[in-house]
Amino acid sequence: MKFQTDGLIIKEQNIGESDKLVHVLTKSHGVIKAFARGAKNIKNQKCAPTSLLSYSRLTLYKSRDSYIIGDARILKIFSKLRGDVKKTCLAQYFCELALTICPQEQPAERFLSLVLNSLYLISEGKRGGELVKPCLEMRLAAMAGYLPDLVMCSECGVYAAEEMYFSPRTGDILCGSCHGGAADGRIRLSEAAITALRHTVYSDDDRLFSFTLGEEGLKMLNAASESYIRYRFEKEFKTLNFYKAIT
Repeated sequence: MKFQTDGLIIKEQNIGESDKLVHVLTKSHGVIKAFARGAKNIKNQKCAPTSLLSYSRLTLYKSRDSYIIGDARILKIFSKLRGDVKKTCLAQYFCELALTICPQEQPAERFLSLVLNSLYLISEGKRGGELVKPCLEMRLAAMAGYLPDLVMCSECGVYAAEEMYFSPRTGDILCGSCHGGAADGRIRLSEAAITALRHTVYSDDDRLFSFTLGEEGLKMLNAASESYIRYRFEKEFKTLNFYKAIT
């Protein structure tokens, strides 16, 4: 079977002397693994389109248990990421998130659009990484079926309080009065931070990144989103650890 689709290269691996095995987040088939013959050679026309973080139009052939890339043409290269170590590391974390969370062998246009928009925003400096990252983390989790319950305190039902406490394990919130300072692993969120966390999962897609938050609020927001991703997917993300180490 032969078909054409657009996709973002989220992982690449050299195979033998001249070939590549790539993981691609595609519009039509979600995350797939595909062989690109000869693509390790920089003179090969498939080399650049199958490189990490390249968004390309791919012609694919499917055999019984694998995909093979026939033709490949670059649609977008996030070249500005490659000149900034922090942005590059953050982009690699985005790719690891996509590889872990995005669906396989099923349409994933909304997932692809979200990851591409996130890469574009940090590449062009339209939004800071500490704002884009929790938006991507929480929205990907919600889209994959792990929607937290952030509407109200799970005990008393209050919507707004000076402080809220978010549980990465259960995905719910408690107000300060119901929490009572218990040492249960919940993350304290200011009123601004809980508003931002709600925004990351409940806002329309086209307004996902359209908010501002102070430095302290961003720290709270990132602590909540990172912990939620870690507990939901039971994984330590090596790219995230490296990104945090250099920042």
